[in-house]
Amino acid sequence: MPVSRRPDEASARTGAGKVQGKGRRGPADPVRVLMHRHHDLCARAVDPLEIAAGLEAHGVTDRTAARFRHRDVFSLAEELYARVPRAEEPALPAAPAPGRALGVRMTLAALWLLPGALCAATASAALRVDAIRKDTTVGLALGAGGGALTLIALWLCLRRGPLRVRGSGRGGRIAHTLGAGWLLGYAAAGDWLLTGLLDGRRPYGAAPAAEAAVLLALAAAPAAWCARWFAVRARRRLAVSRGLEEFASGVRPLFAGVVTAFLCSLAALVVAARLTVPGSPPAAAHLSMAEAAVVALCGLLFLARLLAVHGFRRAALSGIAVACAAQAVALATAAATRLPGAAPLGEPVARLTAAQGAAAVPAAACGATALVLLVHAFGALCRASAHGDPGAHTARAAQDTRTARTAPDRAP
Repeated sequence: MPVSRRPDEASARTGAGKVQGKGRRGPADPVRVLMHRHHDLCARAVDPLEIAAGLEAHGVTDRTAARFRHRDVFSLAEELYARVPRAEEPALPAAPAPGRALGVRMTLAALWLLPGALCAATASAALRVDAIRKDTTVGLALGAGGGALTLIALWLCLRRGPLRVRGSGRGGRIAHTLGAGWLLGYAAAGDWLLTGLLDGRRPYGAAPAAEAAVLLALAAAPAAWCARWFAVRARRRLAVSRGLEEFASGVRPLFAGVVTAFLCSLAALVVAARLTVPGSPPAAAHLSMAEAAVVALCGLLFLARLLAVHGFRRAALSGIAVACAAQAVALATAAATRLPGAAPLGEPVARLTAAQGAAAVPAAACGATALVLLVHAFGALCRASAHGDPGAHTARAAQDTRTARTAPDRAP
């Protein structure tokens, strides 16, 4: 692999090349091993920040950089960026005009508001038609059509913008879709099914399910805004930081602020959902257990999507799977109480629902999982490797790992 041997191409910041001004570097050059192992990363990087993020993803810390005669990872990345020639890349498309860029942003903002608007209009129309005509057929037809349109709009939103997950395979997309579908389906009919299994058949309450659907759809817009705000601010912090710990200490307040902003927006959306859906609690009433379960579900989905966007797809899928498993176990134990001699299996779920209501099960499952994901995200999303090259650093890290295993440790 050819690398530059001219001292004037070394980083002026690190002083590389000043002491090696006479010809090529000797065997004592400590950086060439990293150049050899991470050649693809360095050749495709557009700036030293991307190299620093990739090195940090491979476990290179400031203490490790000191063994390579550099004060931090960023200084080491600057030398690697200077010494490894750039790979040929296709020309970038021309930047759009300012007016066109503003139009694109306005279109995307309107697109993220579309799921909430469609769902709110559908829920309000379906419930009012049922109340006027005393016939559920028309209301079901309206609800099914509006729900399908809402899901299509949400799917279009997730394919573009700040909540788009890049580089995920078909298996990962199917797993995320199944997990999110289970959670949304339980939010719509899980409490009714659990109550029926424990106490017998109960009438289905359309108003709580409609309120939950409206709240989930309305939460898409603040989730996208918070994700974009966090990504932009973290990238700016990465550009001015001179060490991994300095970057982490600057990003932690940003992450805490974005989570707080999303939770505050959910409080406002609960009031909006109450005002939209007929039969909901008054706007000034306290938060009910059913609404708390939906808020916990919104927080879980937001954290999982944020982790997946920044490359931690396995952690996001694990969190969703744990919440789905907890809800499935609750339904299974409730169904087991009808079997001879299996009544003690459903005793914990029966006591919880008797004390706090059926919505306590999804509230506990989603809330506990969201807290675990929050702790994990607080450490994962405050690392430089999570913001170096959005959506591509995971695949690139795997490619660099294979290169490191096969490349010999010798000078090029």
